Amino acid sequence: MAKKKIGILGSGDVAQTLGNGFLNHGYQIMLGTRDPAKLTDWNEKTGNHAKVGSMEDTARFGEVIVLAVKGLIAEALIKQMAEWLSGKTVIDATNPIADAAPENGVIKFTTDLNQSLMEKLQKVAPAANFVKCFSCVGSYLMVNPIMPGGKPTMFIAGNSEVARNEVSAILELFGWEVADMGKAEAARAIEPLAMLWCIPGFIHNEWTHAFKLLRS
Repeated sequence: MAKKKIGILGSGDVAQTLGNGFLNHGYQIMLGTRDPAKLTDWNEKTGNHAKVGSMEDTARFGEVIVLAVKGLIAEALIKQMAEWLSGKTVIDATNPIADAAPENGVIKFTTDLNQSLMEKLQKVAPAANFVKCFSCVGSYLMVNPIMPGGKPTMFIAGNSEVARNEVSAILELFGWEVADMGKAEAARAIEPLAMLWCIPGFIHNEWTHAFKLLRS
């Protein structure tokens, strides 16, 4: 079975890291950006194997979409792109991080524990199949992480079981153990893991860790 084309909305570290990962695993990809010049050096390093286009072009191109933009702009962007996301799996790597300094190492969110950013995105694009993923680890560990304790755990959630299964297959290819937490409401618990993940970084400059779910 042919691998689906991947459209990555974003041009920052997360987008570039995941772009490399998909390319290395044989996918066709396009990165969407408002400033193509930001991706010139990156694309040259990949051998110019990735396509670069507008956000709209990328949303049209991708059969699976990765949302890799700042949480502050995610809702407005998805509202604009909703028409081209219908029926597609959307891997949501965003976090609702506020534009404020961390307090004792704890980042601030724009949401509360009764609604996640992903749930907001699902409301503005109800025909898309969002799956929360990649939101609780740094970009440099997202693809085939090598950890002394074995495979780390990636927590996912989303309303579509088919979409969750599709994302799980990608995660397994990328070297992760998958913990499927079920429907979209579970993103309320997954997104705050970013707060916990960041604390050792801001306090001790330690950024090379990931979560592991242990089962008896």
